[in-house]
Amino acid sequence: MNDEEQENIAGENKHTIIPITGLYENWFLDYASYVILDRAVPHINDGLKPVQRRILHSLKEMDDGRFNKAANVIGNTMKYHPHGDASIGDAMVQIGQKDLLIDCQGNWGDPITGDSAAAARYIEARLSKFAIEVAFNADTTIWQLSYDGRNNEPITLPVKFPLLLAQGAEGIAVGLATKVMPHNFLELIDASIEVLKGVRPNILPDFFTGGMADFSAYNEGMRGGKVRVRAKITEKDKKTLVITEIPYSTTTGSVIDSILSANEKGKIKIKKIEDNTAQHVEIVIQLAPGISPDVTIDALYAFTSCEVSISPNTCIIKDDKPQFLSVNDILIENTNNTKALLKKELEIRLNELEEKIFFSSLLKIFIQEGMYKNQGYETAVNFEGVVKVLYALFEPFKEKLYREILPEDFKKLIEKPMSSITRFDVKKADEQMKSLQDEIKVIKNHLRHLTDYAIAWFQKLKDKYGKGRERKTEIRLFDRVEASKVALANVKLYLNREDGFIGTGLRKDEFVADCSDLDEIIIFREDGKCIITKVADKTFVGKGVIYAAVFKKGDDRTIYNVIYKDGASGIAYIKRFAVVGITRDKEYDLTKGSKGSKVLYFSANPNGEAEVVNIQLRPHTKLKKLSLDIDFAEIAIKGRGSQGNIVSKYPIKKIILKSKGVSTLSGLKIWYDDLLRRLNVDGRGQYLGEFDGDDKILQVHKEGWYELSTFELSNHFDQDLILIQKFDPEKPFAVVQYEGKAKNYYVKRFVFENIAVGKKLSLISEETGSKLIYLTGNPEASLTVDVRKGKSQIPETLDIKLAEFIDLKGIRANGNRLSQHDVKTLAINNAEEPALTADIAVKEDAVKTSADKAVGNGAENEGSEAISDDAEVINDEDVINEEAETNSPDEPETDHPDESAIVSPEIEAPVTETPEIEGPETAAPEVEAAKVKPAAASAAEVKPEPAKETESTASTAKVKPKFFSEPAKAPESTPETPVKAAAAEKPEEEADKTDETAKPVKQKAKFKTDTQTAKKDIKLEITNPDDVDLDNKGQLDLF
Repeated sequence: MNDEEQENIAGENKHTIIPITGLYENWFLDYASYVILDRAVPHINDGLKPVQRRILHSLKEMDDGRFNKAANVIGNTMKYHPHGDASIGDAMVQIGQKDLLIDCQGNWGDPITGDSAAAARYIEARLSKFAIEVAFNADTTIWQLSYDGRNNEPITLPVKFPLLLAQGAEGIAVGLATKVMPHNFLELIDASIEVLKGVRPNILPDFFTGGMADFSAYNEGMRGGKVRVRAKITEKDKKTLVITEIPYSTTTGSVIDSILSANEKGKIKIKKIEDNTAQHVEIVIQLAPGISPDVTIDALYAFTSCEVSISPNTCIIKDDKPQFLSVNDILIENTNNTKALLKKELEIRLNELEEKIFFSSLLKIFIQEGMYKNQGYETAVNFEGVVKVLYALFEPFKEKLYREILPEDFKKLIEKPMSSITRFDVKKADEQMKSLQDEIKVIKNHLRHLTDYAIAWFQKLKDKYGKGRERKTEIRLFDRVEASKVALANVKLYLNREDGFIGTGLRKDEFVADCSDLDEIIIFREDGKCIITKVADKTFVGKGVIYAAVFKKGDDRTIYNVIYKDGASGIAYIKRFAVVGITRDKEYDLTKGSKGSKVLYFSANPNGEAEVVNIQLRPHTKLKKLSLDIDFAEIAIKGRGSQGNIVSKYPIKKIILKSKGVSTLSGLKIWYDDLLRRLNVDGRGQYLGEFDGDDKILQVHKEGWYELSTFELSNHFDQDLILIQKFDPEKPFAVVQYEGKAKNYYVKRFVFENIAVGKKLSLISEETGSKLIYLTGNPEASLTVDVRKGKSQIPETLDIKLAEFIDLKGIRANGNRLSQHDVKTLAINNAEEPALTADIAVKEDAVKTSADKAVGNGAENEGSEAISDDAEVINDEDVINEEAETNSPDEPETDHPDESAIVSPEIEAPVTETPEIEGPETAAPEVEAAKVKPAAASAAEVKPEPAKETESTASTAKVKPKFFSEPAKAPESTPETPVKAAAAEKPEEEADKTDETAKPVKQKAKFKTDTQTAKKDIKLEITNPDDVDLDNKGQLDLF
């Protein structure tokens, strides 16, 4: 190839290269700016997007007080909006459905049901009176040319109201989006008034669909905030639920579809669903037989559109660019803008009035001075001559005028017809000028007190247009519904013990339980390993599975009883523990971690039951007793990683269950949270007491009826409760009622009947007009009654003690008439019952605990526990009087002086001290059960029990923890129990080698501290409080 050809090729390549920097220019940026500013994002001043603003301007142009076809409005709007008619029609329908700016006629659709509007040719619209008064004023409007230059359109409408926050807005632009929540009309006005008074507002959204909303994470509407909105679901009966309000951003159709989808997936179980929505929402859900309505309500919130989460993103146009502001800052801007517009309107009106007075003054002078008869005025040949003459004639009066006279003013004068000049009435003109001057004084006063004028403006809007615009969305705090707890058991779980697999697909293997696909499984193996994994089709969990069940996270009442053999030393240990929460799919060792460790005995107890087992040892020359009984109730419940107590150093032949035990845990302490209207065990709200077995909760409603419910934490409660407490069938109550038929007040005392759960029974008369006035359970309650006696209406005040006024009667009785005279007023005194606290409940329980069942069996010294065996006394060679409890399997094992089969008890005596439970916010300490000396033996010294026992001390009563929920008035003295005498003392050198004597010394010091301290906080059960931090983001103040 020669040089000429190469130059030609290079030249061709050079001419075909296109630089990429010039390919796109700024087109994308221009397009993005256009979409943001002129299509998708509302302006802060009037809260409108351009298409909405143009629709309202077009309606104002066409406004004659009558309705206009929507199609005509759309056509007229197209003069200003350079897009299709469909977008204009959709925007117009959305404005109309918000029921604020447009009066609608025809089928405009329903945003609640999702029904669309009729065609534009069939519906009509006009501006509402509110829109005309608030959004339009040609004098204060800033105008611009339309897109084609043929017409003028407003840049923004002079809206004197926070319209953006009232209507809300939603739009997607290029690179950003906006989502402003709608707010309540009345609350916005009140907040605007507060802004004018110098107080920063704190407003919360209000949705036209109603429902309930949790705004604790609202974040003032800025990015990162979240609003949880729920449907309002009521329980019509035990088989029927009714949805009366739906969440914002949903429709009745979408809610029903989500419910049917959840039913098909097995998340909930319903028999039928009906949509009876007409003017108001009514979705009726028929439950399947045996399904709890309370659990179903939670499941609807967890798995359907009955609860939605909305993320606000308040982006607006301000100063010709998009900005992110909080709703409170937007309200402040809107309020200040309203104040500025009001000032501008006042100044314009003031100028108009001054111009009227100015011209009226000119006319009066012109006529009274006879200037129209002046020779120079009459002979002037042109307008300039007339102006020159009039200037000279008005020269003496210029000081009385508020401004200079312009030629235009003279032109208006000379255009006055002679007939009006000859009929000029000076008196009438003076009256008109005086009225104008009075109005000017008022306007100037408004300008001097502009803030008060703006407050009066907002108050006028509230009085004129606020009727029927009350808040629709109920402000609530929601508890978090855990899907795994409310999901129905829609799959079956199977276990293959031989191969170590578990899952829902092993249908030919051993059935474990019904569960949901959201559950987790806990597995224990015979090598002492524990693992938690999620329900799956097939999962390998290891061979040697001894127990598998559905795991309940945070469950501190399921207690596992275990006896295991340490692989390294061969020593058998016993332990009790709860598994509250661990990392999924991670193996945890329940033994000391030595190779060859093995679980000898295992039981899972859903309510902390403690059984008695019989342990049979293999024959050994040092053992005189090969069989012994151990009661798990004497073992403290500790952590999963604890080592446990020594059972025997000798090989165990077998362990047999001797007798099943009862629960060693106290009743479930329950609180009622009035904000969430739910029960909890976390110490939030009103303490109701300890519940166990068939205990029930009493609910009294303000309408005068009551019902009983179980203490399930999934229960829902109504908002109109006037009393909620633990049901006591023997506790008397007093009721003051107004009897509708007799038209008088009655008092009765009664006890609540133990009716069936869910049944409703009235406390008051069923006559029309009957009302519940007061209800109290305080025996000291009294009434102060003002009566008028006789025809002369002599006033008298009665003081009536309810407990003495009437005896106990049946709940259906009307009671005794309060007074035969006319009752004017009545007030109740001492109606409040003393609030029950967890501490009080524990004290009462401890007082009622009998001596032989006293709390705190044995002396526990910071991680040590004794197991008592009351069968026979064995030799000191067979007994180990110590405990090997540690929190770490890696901790070195303590050398033992003796070889033992079981740890023998030390000094045992009834507890004479009342324990207290710690508050819900403190850490849960380990249970310290102190062995306390009787009062008579308090001077005696407590010595550590020797290893060797005599036959006389063999039968020692076992002391097991037992808790009662019945209150007691005063503690009773406990019978004295003789302290065991020591049979022999240990050698000194043996005491130096072990900690056998050190622990009793600690016990002794601890014992003295306990007996000398008046109050001591002792946690009587293992708990894991999951405290919920409530965010007071301006929400709690609204309750």
